[in-house]
Amino acid sequence: MNKEISNSSVLLRFYSLVVGLTLFAFVLIGKLIYIQFYIGEEGVNVGSGTIIKNIVLEPSRGDIYSADGSILATSIPRYELHWDAIVPSETVFNLNKKVLADSLELIMDRSSDEILKTIEKVRFNKNRYWLVAKNLSYSEYIRYKTFPIFNKSSYRGGLIAEQQIVREHPLGKIAERTIGYEKKDKNGKFITVGLEGAFSQYLRGNSGLRLKQKIANGQWKPISDSNEKEPTEGYDLHTTLDVNIQDVAHNALLTQLEQFEAEHGTVVVMEVETGAIKAIANLGRTQEGKYFEKLNYAVGESHEPGSTFKLMGMIAALEDKVIDADTPIETGNGKMTFFGKYKVTDSKRGGHGTISAARAFEVSSNVGLVKIVYDHYKSTPKQFVDRLYNMGLNKPLGLPITGEGLPKIPYPSDADWDGLDLPWMAYGYGISLTPLQTLTFYNAIANGGEMVKPRFINEISNFGNMPTKVFSKQILNPSICSSETLTKVQDMMFNVVDKKWGTAHRIKDPMISMAGKTGTCQLDYTTDKMEYIASFVGYFPAKKPKYSCIVVIHRPNKSKGYYGAIVAAPVFKKIAKKIYNDIPIKVTIKHSDLKKLENNFKNDTIPNVVGMSKGDAKLLLEAIGFKIILKGEGNVKRQSIDPGIKVGISQMIILELS
Repeated sequence: MNKEISNSSVLLRFYSLVVGLTLFAFVLIGKLIYIQFYIGEEGVNVGSGTIIKNIVLEPSRGDIYSADGSILATSIPRYELHWDAIVPSETVFNLNKKVLADSLELIMDRSSDEILKTIEKVRFNKNRYWLVAKNLSYSEYIRYKTFPIFNKSSYRGGLIAEQQIVREHPLGKIAERTIGYEKKDKNGKFITVGLEGAFSQYLRGNSGLRLKQKIANGQWKPISDSNEKEPTEGYDLHTTLDVNIQDVAHNALLTQLEQFEAEHGTVVVMEVETGAIKAIANLGRTQEGKYFEKLNYAVGESHEPGSTFKLMGMIAALEDKVIDADTPIETGNGKMTFFGKYKVTDSKRGGHGTISAARAFEVSSNVGLVKIVYDHYKSTPKQFVDRLYNMGLNKPLGLPITGEGLPKIPYPSDADWDGLDLPWMAYGYGISLTPLQTLTFYNAIANGGEMVKPRFINEISNFGNMPTKVFSKQILNPSICSSETLTKVQDMMFNVVDKKWGTAHRIKDPMISMAGKTGTCQLDYTTDKMEYIASFVGYFPAKKPKYSCIVVIHRPNKSKGYYGAIVAAPVFKKIAKKIYNDIPIKVTIKHSDLKKLENNFKNDTIPNVVGMSKGDAKLLLEAIGFKIILKGEGNVKRQSIDPGIKVGISQMIILELS
């Protein structure tokens, strides 16, 4: 009986021990999980007043590249060094303190004696987190690591290195708003701008963890050199931006803004067939009169476009066959009045008289376009607006970059629709579009009627490996109008530049054909302080266009000029000429002709290429074996080796162009 009681007691104690150990294990595991994942801002007390916690380590964001592989944004490590002065032994400290001071003198702007007194004071005060240096590059950090005391492990020398990831833009301010940024506000919410914000889920990577110990003055010191969890680098973005075109666009816009003392402006260059954005510049003026990438006006600023909207009205009228290109339009003396007081006037004094519908567009007659739209749609305004809607003008582009301005196209059923909406729409008032939305429509004219979505990204990749995601052309509207209408408006846009009566004739250039439309939109026109928006939008070359471009400049100094032809169009021309000169020229040459060129060179002397176009001179000289350096733009005005001189093949020759 007693033996049975004894056995039961032993079993009870055993089960109690097992249960106790199990509970203890669960508590211990729970505590470890808590420490690892749920330590609050104050950390955890591990005895003797010591508090530790895991600090989140931000990962290195992925890089952003241009189309040619140039880095637009990258993350680089910067280092901050601290010193735990109580770690080195007395022997180590006393033997090396003077040499350490001498070494630091080579970097710091202080004498060795001053530095020595400082580190002795730090040691005496038992400072465990003395700031040695901050914002160091990796090479600078390694140099500090070679100094006495600092060259020992952190457990013997006390040097504490903390790495921070800093975002840098190697090309400076160029395309800064489009590249953008991502940062947290004081509430921990992300502020996302541009491509950095739009594709942050790819760029961010994964955070790491590092265990730190709380020391004096609320500071946190790393417990070891290694991380609890290593951060993982983000994916790379490969953009459509072309560094060379971006540089040209940026500087051409900046020069014009400064010349006309304008408030702000934007330029966008798009590849016609694919919708790839090759350049986008947005510059705003500071109080000091300087310009920088202030806001992304091209994407976010929706405003009345003025005369550039006349293209949309012209297409609607041609598609509905209420007019043809040669239909006579009576513009009279260039003045119209609605409801006895609302006036529409042409910029030309005395008006244009009776002109064709095409000429009305080419001279940008406000009265002409209003008559075309109002006379044929005043009883059926819905038909006109539906045509605009069918072309997709009422829809946003759906860009990945946040903040796209919404288009506004009034509709006859709107509560605030009135008798002025239709005539005002005809020449670009009472509606709103962003520059990029306007450019997208014009790009469709250049692209055979196919409207493609503007595209900023080619692909996303991981550590330079095969693309993780590829972005291809996206069609928004396969055909905005008939081919018949398309041909007619293409001719009109060409005449705007080519013909002497065209509003942009002053930018005509014998070296490159251009097509487009000027715009001069009034601002604050209901006040005594009226300002203007000058614009030009088009494409080049006029035949088989490669690029489209829009230039919009807000509030230029009126005393210096405000018309689109004077303020905006020259920027377009400068960009077009520079890009066109860089477009490879495809020339088919017969084998017999090539042999003839080579034989002529062998039997004679260097040819005379003065007066030739750049393409012809380059073709000839390269065919016979010369290496060429081109300076300037245009035709050849001077060659560095005179004609008739006998030289060997592979000779370098410099061609100066005018």
